Order: sequence, then C-alpha cells, then structure tokens
Amino acid sequence: MDPTSIPPASVTPSWDVFPQQTLEPVDIAVLVLYFLFVLAVGLWSMWKTQRSTVKGYFLAGGQMVWWPVGASLFASNVGSGHFIGLAGSGAAAGIAATAYEWNVSDPARAPHQDTALPVTTMPEYLRKRFGGKRIQIFLAVLYLFIYIFTKISVDMYAGALFIQQALHWDLYIAVAGLLAITAVYTVSGGLAAVIYTDALQTLIMLIGAVSLMVFSFIEVGGLEGLQAKYFSAIPSIRKENSSCGLPRKDAFHIFRDPVSSDLPWPGVLVGMTIPSLWYWCTDQVIVQRSLAAKNLSHAKGGSLMTSYLKILPLFMMVMPGMISRVLFPDLVACADPDICQKICGNPSGCSDIAYPKLVLELLPVGKSLVMVLALLGVAHGSLGGELREKNTLELPFQWVHALPLLLHGAGGHLHPHRARGQRGHRAPGPRNGASPPLLL
Repeated sequence: MDPTSIPPASVTPSWDVFPQQTLEPVDIAVLVLYFLFVLAVGLWSMWKTQRSTVKGYFLAGGQMVWWPVGASLFASNVGSGHFIGLAGSGAAAGIAATAYEWNVSDPARAPHQDTALPVTTMPEYLRKRFGGKRIQIFLAVLYLFIYIFTKISVDMYAGALFIQQALHWDLYIAVAGLLAITAVYTVSGGLAAVIYTDALQTLIMLIGAVSLMVFSFIEVGGLEGLQAKYFSAIPSIRKENSSCGLPRKDAFHIFRDPVSSDLPWPGVLVGMTIPSLWYWCTDQVIVQRSLAAKNLSHAKGGSLMTSYLKILPLFMMVMPGMISRVLFPDLVACADPDICQKICGNPSGCSDIAYPKLVLELLPVGKSLVMVLALLGVAHGSLGGELREKNTLELPFQWVHALPLLLHGAGGHLHPHRARGQRGHRAPGPRNGASPPLLL
C-alpha cells in the first residue's frame, strides 16, 4: 500500500487509551510474589557482602563475578526510558534508533581499569592519575548535573508513566512511590544490593519483553506482516495536505540519506561515537560496576555479556513499538494536536504510549502485570544506580573528609573525660591506607 494514501474513517475512534481495570486475584498474587522475591534478594545481598567500609559499600567489596556485573550494566543502561523512548521512536520513525544501541563503541570498550590506583569514582581516578583537585571537583559537579537533569528525571518520568497507566495513580504520587521504593534498598544495601537486584530485574525484564515480542509478532503476522502493514498504519483523522501522521518511507533502514533524513548515516557512524565513548568508558554508573568486579577478566566478561544483550533492543523495544502503531494507529500515530492532547496530554504526538499500550492490551491476565512490574523493576534498577552514583560522587566532599571528624566528635560526647585527657594527641586513623568505616 502507498504510504501516502489515507484510509477512510469508518468508525469514530475512542480516545480512552488505558481504560480503568481492576486487579484480578492472579494479578495480586503476582504482585505480592514479585515484591517478596525482590526483598529476599536485597536482604540476601545485604547479608552476603561487607558494607562497613567504603570499598564494601560503594564497590561491593570488589568481589563481583562477570554475570552480575554484566546484568547490572545492562539494567543500569536500559532503563524504563528506553522502553518508552525506543518503542516510541520505532512507532514514529522506524528502526533507525537502533543505531544508538548498536554503536561500535558500546560496552565492549568499557573496562579499562588501572588496578594500581584503587579508586571509587572516575573523578577520584583522574585526581590520582594527574594530581590536583580542580579536575576532580569539576567532573564531580558536572556528573551530578548530568544525572539530575538528564537521567534521574527521565527515569522518574518513564517509571511513573507506567505506574500511572497501569494502576491509574496520580503522576506525582507515582513519582513519590517510585523514589521511596528505590531508596530503601539503594541506601541500606550499598552497591552489592543494587547489582544483585539489577541481575534479578534483568532476568524478569528479558522474560517479560521476549514474551511481549512473541505475542506482538504473532498478532501482526510476523516480520513480513509488520513490513506490509506498517506503511498502512495511518491515523483516520489527519490533514490531507500534510505529511504528519504518515510513516517514513525509509522506516526499515538504519543507515539513511546523509542530507535529508532524520538520522543521516555519517552522524550515526561518526558523531554518535563521541558520546558513546564518554558513556561507556567514563560514565560513573558504568565505571563503578566495572570497578566492583573481582579482576579485569571478570570486568571484561561482564561487558561482553552486556554487548550481546544490547543486540536485543531492536527486537524487544523498537519493533514492538512499530507493531503498536500497526494495531492502534489512531492512538499511537495521532496527527491532530487536539486529538493528541485528549489521548495522552501531549499535542506533539503520542508515540510514547506505544509500549505501555501494547503491554496492557496484548498480554493476558497475570503476564501483563509481570511485564509492568518488570518495567518498574527496570526503572528501579536504573534509578537506583543513578542515585547510588550520585551519592558516590558526593563521597569526596562528605564522607572521606567529614567522617573522621564525626567519629572523633562522637567519641568526645560519649567519653568527655577521655577526650579532655587526650588533648594534643591525634586519634589513630586507618592503617596502611585502609578505607575509613561508614556509619551505616
């Protein structure tokens, strides 16, 4: 079918995207089992690891093997924003967004550790490598701004969006609940709890996403059916003299025209490599998980595992987003600003609802809630990792310098006569460069 043709509007479409649903007993049972399992994994990881030192708390004791490192790298990278954004990009413009996931500088280049310099953060490594504190402070402040304004906020929005659409909660209540649950195991368990829960979330996410992918391709008639029907997925209400709402003719091409396309191939190959190198080789979320590995071999093994897992987003996120447009063209591909405002509250378009709509419409009772919980778990994983790295980046300015003073002051309050009798004598510090203890 010609992509510029306009199908007749035989039936007035309904703008009720996510009709109110009640939780079935199966859904409630799945919900309870999920949270109990996650809680059990978090408690086990807290019991298993040593959290009383800086290395034990912020680097999981440096004892992680390759598979939890790889799972945590994947879960920290692929957040709920990926399911919203990549599926939405697929619905709106095709498979070109996969280039962000398949860039040549992705996780295979991540682990470049200098074992002679024991560090906790990337800014700390640069200070020890080149000397001086200005570059450390500059990078720490820069990373904090990046995490707050480009990562934490995005994952908060995407995770809260799933909660709002699946459980019909207010958006701000959903944000508060998401932050509260994430903070429980992130603050109390340290990096080890984050890594082990990430591994669990990765397993659940893969099971749920692959299940949805299978249901989606069955519904649309396989890859051939998607290729045939995608160009017919045009909203019934649109302006006739406008290309708005029409699928792109190059929707099934990753490398597109270098002049007129939305993602020109020179930018994909060259321009995208620069931020990819920054992310996979210097970003604190990635670096800290590599530093938590037992040795360089386990760090490389975890990164290679992540590289293979990064092949999946095309099939688990982008193509399901395209299938969602095929199945719900009037909602996902809406082209009229007033209608889009009624559907999703965004006059610019509603492609962001592609994946949540698919989850709640295609998966049967019980499995749909599993997928929603998996996506919430991904939001917890990526958000927890970002909060953990934010706290770690603040470490040089808070714990390392303030904690010895706090410990000395606490000792003075508990034993004032001993403190007065020892004036002029320095309290013994950590021996042989050992990490100071943490009051956790």
